[in-house]
Amino acid sequence: MFQSKRRSWQTLLIALVAVLAFSIMAGCGKKDVVATYEGGEITAKEFDLDQRILLALSPNAAQLLQVDEFREYLLKQEVAYKYLAAKADDKTAEAGKKKAEQQLEMMKASYGADTFKKMLDAQKVTEAEVKDYFNRLYITTENEENKLTEDDVKKEFEATKENFTTASVRHILIGFTDPSGKQRSEDETLKLAKDIKARLDKGEDFATLAKKYSEDPGSKDDGGLYENANVSGWVEEFKQAALTQPINKIGDPVKTTYGYHIIRVESRNEKKYEDLTQDEKDQLKLSVATRKVDEFIAGDLEKKIIKKINLPKVETPKDNGAGTGTGTNAGTDGSGNAGSTGNSGGAANNSGTSGTGSGNAGK
Repeated sequence: MFQSKRRSWQTLLIALVAVLAFSIMAGCGKKDVVATYEGGEITAKEFDLDQRILLALSPNAAQLLQVDEFREYLLKQEVAYKYLAAKADDKTAEAGKKKAEQQLEMMKASYGADTFKKMLDAQKVTEAEVKDYFNRLYITTENEENKLTEDDVKKEFEATKENFTTASVRHILIGFTDPSGKQRSEDETLKLAKDIKARLDKGEDFATLAKKYSEDPGSKDDGGLYENANVSGWVEEFKQAALTQPINKIGDPVKTTYGYHIIRVESRNEKKYEDLTQDEKDQLKLSVATRKVDEFIAGDLEKKIIKKINLPKVETPKDNGAGTGTGTNAGTDGSGNAGSTGNSGGAANNSGTSGTGSGNAGK
């Protein structure tokens, strides 16, 4: 239950990235207007606040702020949420605000109240300001969800049903980096994995070998087991093995960004629509509602509602060859582990942001 609700606010965090990533408005006056639309406007001051909210909740999103085309699209999304939230009726607004409060409380609980406050304080953002943003977001999505039928939700499930499959998977990871930090070649890593698989094929106990040899700290102490886990939380190669390998058959080593995995799928539960929990149905509704907002942006918002966009270009510092840049290449594979290294002449800041599990199984 906790993981399901955590994924829900993480979905919202992805939406934050898609709504709040605006340029740093250096030198703009408080009354500068960056967008005018039917019934309202967005000022530079509002952009500054929205950006600080984004950076407080997802610091690694800073690199997105440097892409002009992306920023313009995101500005249109911000207009959409303000425009649509303002048109919601009182009942929808109250329901949206209630969901916003619930999600904010779950986010605080997940980080810890003290850590969450420090995150906001670092960007000079108040909890009330974050809540105000969440209100706009949830009122908008609540309004779109109210328009959905049961058939709409069923269609979304059929299109994404593998994301609701759970599996119990036991695995042994041989990493591209050994426990001492020394790099292994791909050939060496694969050979070690094949040697262990050969021992398993001869009848040695999987859990025993996992505890001894697996380099996944998230599962080795449990004999390599991830039990009744949602497969959508794993990196693609691991996920596909969990979805397709015959039950209780040890497959050939599977390569991921972490190394080679020897995998045995012990059980798999492919859900039907009637098996879904209310939380899972709510996730489906949110997904459809978010897509409906995107369709609105590409349609009526761009063609009829937005009057003017005045978004300054990002000023890119000149490269003086001194190697003072900062690489930020965020990993988003769901692992909670670092992504590839940024390379801009300076320090690299790598952060996995969307995973709910631990270790290197791609959770």
